[in-house]
Amino acid sequence: MVSKESCRNEIRAAIRQLSDRCLYSAAKWAGEQLVGIEQDPSNFTPSNTRFQRGSSSIRRRFSTNESISTPQPSVGFSQAATPFPEEDEVIDGDLYLLAKSYFDCREYRRASHVLRDQMSKKSVFLRCYALYLAGEKRKEEEMIELEGPLGKSDAVNRELVSLERELSALKRTGAIDSFGLYLYGVVLKEKGNESLARASLVESVNSYPWNWSAWSELQSLCTSIEILNSLNLSNHWMKDFFLANAYQELRMHSESLAKYDYLQGIFSFSNYIQAQTAKAQYSLREFDQVEIMFEELLRNDPYRVEDMDLYSNVLYAKEACAALSYLAHKVFLTDKYRPESCCIIGNYYSLKGQHEKAVMYFRRALKLNKKYLSAWTLMGHEYVEMKNTPAAIDAYRRAVDINPCDYRAWYGLGQAYEMMGMPFYALHYFRKSIFFLPNDSRLWIAMAKCYQTEQLYMLEEAIKCYKRAVNCTDTEGIALNQLAKLHQKLGRNEEAAFYFEKDLERMDAEGLEGPNMFEALVFLATHFKTHKKFEEAEVYCTRLLDYSGPEKEKAKSLLRGIRMAQTGFPSMDVEHFPL
Repeated sequence: MVSKESCRNEIRAAIRQLSDRCLYSAAKWAGEQLVGIEQDPSNFTPSNTRFQRGSSSIRRRFSTNESISTPQPSVGFSQAATPFPEEDEVIDGDLYLLAKSYFDCREYRRASHVLRDQMSKKSVFLRCYALYLAGEKRKEEEMIELEGPLGKSDAVNRELVSLERELSALKRTGAIDSFGLYLYGVVLKEKGNESLARASLVESVNSYPWNWSAWSELQSLCTSIEILNSLNLSNHWMKDFFLANAYQELRMHSESLAKYDYLQGIFSFSNYIQAQTAKAQYSLREFDQVEIMFEELLRNDPYRVEDMDLYSNVLYAKEACAALSYLAHKVFLTDKYRPESCCIIGNYYSLKGQHEKAVMYFRRALKLNKKYLSAWTLMGHEYVEMKNTPAAIDAYRRAVDINPCDYRAWYGLGQAYEMMGMPFYALHYFRKSIFFLPNDSRLWIAMAKCYQTEQLYMLEEAIKCYKRAVNCTDTEGIALNQLAKLHQKLGRNEEAAFYFEKDLERMDAEGLEGPNMFEALVFLATHFKTHKKFEEAEVYCTRLLDYSGPEKEKAKSLLRGIRMAQTGFPSMDVEHFPL
């Protein structure tokens, strides 16, 4: 079993190497995992008491979470010899140090030019990486010049062709290292050659497993469990981080949570693991637990902005206006020009009903990051609220272009076309959303309503959808009520009575009242009276007497009918009968 000290030493060496190659995002991720490893108690000081055992409830939450029925993964921390990051064999030359300085100042072409005659693998990677980023920077400029910050454009990175040619030649001659393979995979992905990109990225992470950026690119290419299972990955603890993230993106939340639970064995205090766990719980709609986890995350890392947009979604769903206001103010003071900050502020204004201001902040988030999926989807929701369906459809389509597996965007498209009175189109998009999230009752209910429209009027299909919604734990009880009504409409009174009884049990358990309860009581009383089950009918009539107004009068009328049917004689006023 790999020890904590071994992991710690590996990560320290990896951080130095990743930073030296200007892969700062990967180095930051590695640094967060480094401090997430439980510290030696002998090294505790007042400044690092966060890492004391018991100061975080992450471990307690995982240890008490019995709802995860998935067995522990068979592949965990490698027991075989783990490759260790080797220190660079050549001391950086003056030209490399100059190029790195230019790179850090975002002068990518100058950095690439300085290294034009350097042939070491390290220099070749930085030169090609700088050239790639220079092309990306110019592409963004062209998109703004041609179509504006949010417009569609055919602008491409003009350096991809030359980079693919050079990197493929280096790969054939073996003059490329794991970092070059990572960049080669990124270039191939940008050019649409996903199969070769996956192969290059797999080769990269197998030879140097500490580059989280390579794992992230590989994960984005695993759009199905079949593709994921086909990867030939070496056994290393970084593989578990990758699989946990991949499972989450493939909506295999129980498997993802089990992986993160396993990783807790060494990374006991990782903020990253806590945030990812909160994401999985959010997808399972465990909002109370997610809120607690994010509150703790902010206590440990008070200036964190990453992932806080998801926390704002939870507060929005719970209509916690005061907490959302506080969060919006906090991220505004921390870094107001982050896409996450803009989305949080947009959510706040949306909850306040100020949809125009919400759209303004979502648009601001997209100016900062045009591929920020949440902003496109949330902006679509706001346009739906504003009854601006063409703009909503455009926003949802942009979200689908970024991530075709995002069920929320497909669901939003279905809602938009439903508002426009186009149920055939709406049905198509609802089906797409269900394909990506088949266990969400809301999606099945939306599709059932489409089948009930006048244009379609396919009630049998609607019944099938409502049954699926019931099996997916419809917490709002819409499906049971609709199943009862549809069977009643089709003259299937026995089936209608069954579902009315089920719905009545649910409302009793939750302490609910209202029109649905009155409707169920009246139907059941009438149904059992018709079938001469007078005792059951009287039970429901008695419950109706607790109501005032027409409900009570209806109950009295039914009871009189029951007495007449039982005795064969006209009944006295129901008030004279002992009930």
